[in-house]
Amino acid sequence: MSSTHASRSSVVLHRREWQRRSTIFFRYCVLVVVALLILIPFIWVVSLAFSNPAEAFAYPPHLIPQHPTLDNFVGLLTGNMVPVALVNSIVVAGTATLTNIFFATMAGYAFARLQFPGRDSVFFLLIATTMVPTAVTLIPLFLLVKGFPLSGGNDLFGQGGSGLLNTLPGLMIPHIVQALNIFLARQFFMGQPEELAEAARVDGASEFRTFFRIYLPISQPMIATIAIIAFTGAWEDFLWPLVISTSPTNYTIQVALSSLAGIGGGGTVDWGPLMAATAIATLPLLAAFLFFQRYFIAGLTTGSVKG
Repeated sequence: MSSTHASRSSVVLHRREWQRRSTIFFRYCVLVVVALLILIPFIWVVSLAFSNPAEAFAYPPHLIPQHPTLDNFVGLLTGNMVPVALVNSIVVAGTATLTNIFFATMAGYAFARLQFPGRDSVFFLLIATTMVPTAVTLIPLFLLVKGFPLSGGNDLFGQGGSGLLNTLPGLMIPHIVQALNIFLARQFFMGQPEELAEAARVDGASEFRTFFRIYLPISQPMIATIAIIAFTGAWEDFLWPLVISTSPTNYTIQVALSSLAGIGGGGTVDWGPLMAATAIATLPLLAAFLFFQRYFIAGLTTGSVKG
């Protein structure tokens, strides 16, 4: 009887192990299919970027160019529009990243750790602004930038000139600080032990010193998350730069891409240069994510494991 029972147990264990491996194999197959569906558009972009005009419009199309060329990249980088647009986007997105890290973390700390009248009401009002569509704020923001005092020929009351329209500071204004990043910073600081601040206050530290010397050094996951969100939002913004940029010298890369879409004339698109510019525009986003990846993943998993 014991041998029969042991044999049945072995069969059950073998069956369970087979089911477990089958489940894992099925999951990996699904993940591979999903990954291919996500990667194929990027692969196609790179393929067209290295294709000459004849291969770009060939039928049937070739996923791997038979005669790869760098002419598309050379033509873009030796021109004026794309390099200038790249620099503009880097300046705008980099500034937005730094200002969000500085202001959003300080505001989040204030909402989480400081007591002042109307704190919760102000915070919920701030969060409510994230539900307002961008199109609703576009005209008021345009008028605000146009009427910026003492800039673009404006007087002290914002009259007489163009303000910050068609300037890099005007492109930066909507991205200086985002309510979502303030929310993320507040939630992070609320999850940190209060004893740290109490110990610093006992030692006579001010709130600024407590923030910069105690809480900020342990906030790397949160800072990385804010940096990625701020950089990506500013880099991918298209509507606002399109509205206020009137000269190619102030185009961002997204506006430059829209201009390249009509480079062929006659209703056609020169896909080689356009896809080359798209590939170039994607590289900074990949670099930013890879740079902050370790801290970003740590920020996503903060609080998910207890004990």
